[in-house]
Order: sequence, then structure tokens, then C-alpha cells
Amino acid sequence: MSMIETVKAAVAAVAGKRASVRMEGARAGVVLDATGLDGAGRQALEDGVKAAAIQSGAEDVRVVLTAEKRERRIVAVASGKGGVGKSTLSANLAIALARGGRKVGLVDADIYGPSQPRLMAAEGVKPVAQDGKLQPVPTPHGVPLLSMGQLVEPDKAIAWRGPMAAGALSQLVDGDWGATELLVLDLPPGTGDVQLTMVQKHRPAGAVIVSTPQDLALIDARRAIDLFTKAGVPIIGLVENMAGYCCPHCGGISDPFGSGGAEAAAAELGIPFLGRVPLTIAIRTASDAGQPPAAGEGDTVFAPLAERVAQWLDASPAAA
Repeated sequence: MSMIETVKAAVAAVAGKRASVRMEGARAGVVLDATGLDGAGRQALEDGVKAAAIQSGAEDVRVVLTAEKRERRIVAVASGKGGVGKSTLSANLAIALARGGRKVGLVDADIYGPSQPRLMAAEGVKPVAQDGKLQPVPTPHGVPLLSMGQLVEPDKAIAWRGPMAAGALSQLVDGDWGATELLVLDLPPGTGDVQLTMVQKHRPAGAVIVSTPQDLALIDARRAIDLFTKAGVPIIGLVENMAGYCCPHCGGISDPFGSGGAEAAAAELGIPFLGRVPLTIAIRTASDAGQPPAAGEGDTVFAPLAERVAQWLDASPAAA
């Protein structure tokens, strides 16, 4: 077997069809298709190819990396006000979508109250930058994460004006997401400059709106729906959070925030109602412990919501 055949065989054993090899004397030129690989994956592949070529007799190895631009879809999770459980829903929705077979990443764009590092059990882990892009932090739940909470000191307030905040958040969305095909974007509450800039620049495929059944929360949820509608972003549906409390002692059901308000609002506005998330101690304690309920077996709350979102995505144009 000639040297070029030996080198090609060795490189193919490492990179498969991703590599093409040319030889000039004892110098090997390798073109590698790195589409879908994150920074660590690209580096590992390049190192493996170089080592294989040298072990097969090449005296010098030049590697050129190429990649096709991947169209990544974004699902924005939003609310018109804070305190309605949007971040908890975002974390569980991302995990449930991943458990359903999708390659999902999570962006914590809630700049003024980033809570995803706690929810996703990734506290204290800072992302690194490679080739000018942030590398998402892996989590125990199979959903990589980038959050403002990973970039600032714990317990420190983020007192940034709109343009600065929007610029920082764009770095999260534009991170090196590798093979990730879907980003769940946990937006800050409200309908201000940060939300508008993010929506206009990154154009979500659709938005999930979160509200409690309470009339005051629904007023603000309508504002969030209006923002996305004016920006041309389709509404995937409305989720009613904190919908009913089951007493762990007597089993009685009470409705401290009212009942059915979000479903009625969805019907009135002509948008899908995705479902309810109950107000339970179990969801709260599991989330605080970095073990979102969607990560466990037997999840009957978030999996159906994720399935409805997945069905909407499958039925929508990929370029949406």
C-alpha cells in the first residue's frame, strides 16, 4: 500500500466521510467537514486526524476546517410580567423536548434574574470562549446552557442599559451550539427594549406565553402576545402556570390564583392553549435542587406541553 493510501485509510478511520486527503510528497493536506460539531468536537477531530496521518508516515499535516451554516430554530418563552414561573417552565420545556429526541439548547436571557444555572444544576461553571464564540456549558439533563448568571458574580445586580444588555444576550444566542437544532430562549419579563431587540435580531420560530390564571397576570400576558404579533412572530400557545394547589395533607384542591383564566384568554385571542402546570411543592423543591421534574421518569405535566410545541414546530415552515 502506498503512503497516500495508508494516510487516507488512517484519516478515514478517524473522520470517516468528513475528510478528504491530498498528498504532496510526505506532506498531507486534509479538509475536514466540521458541520454540527462544537468547539471541543472540532478540536478533538482535528487532533485525531493529525495524529493518525503522522503515525501513517506523513511528515507534515495541514488541516482546513469547513462547515455548512446550520439553520437553528428558536422558541421564545415569555411573559408580560415576572413571578409567573417562566424560567421553571423554560427549563422543563427544554428538557422535555430533549427527552423527546430533539437536540436542544437553553439560553437564559433573563438578564435581571438569571436562574437557569440553579435550575439546570450548572452553578459555578463559567463558559469559555473559543474562536470568538462562547461554548455552552453541559448540564446533567442533556441540555447545554448559556446564561448571564454564568458570566457575572453571584448575587451581583446587572445594572445595564438596553443596548448593552441586548448585545450581551446576542453573544449567548450566537454561541457555539454545534449540532443543536433548537434553542429555548428564556426571555426577561416585560415588553421593553431588550425583548424587542432580541426578537427582531434573532427572529424566533414562535413564542410560548406563560401566565398564571390571575387577571393581573393575564393583562400583562396580552401585552407580551401583542409584542410578538407586531414583530411578526407566531404564538405557539399559552400556558397556565400555578393552576390549582393540591393540599398534600387532605388532597383538597384550591385555586389561590383563580382557575381557567389563561384558557379563556387563549380562546378569546384565538391562540392555542397548551395546558396547565399545577402549583405544587414537588415542582418547587425539585427545581430548587437542580432536578427539574421533566428530567425524571413519569413526568405527566411538562411532557405533554413539549409534545404540543414539537407538533407545532413540525407543522410550521422550517424557515419560520
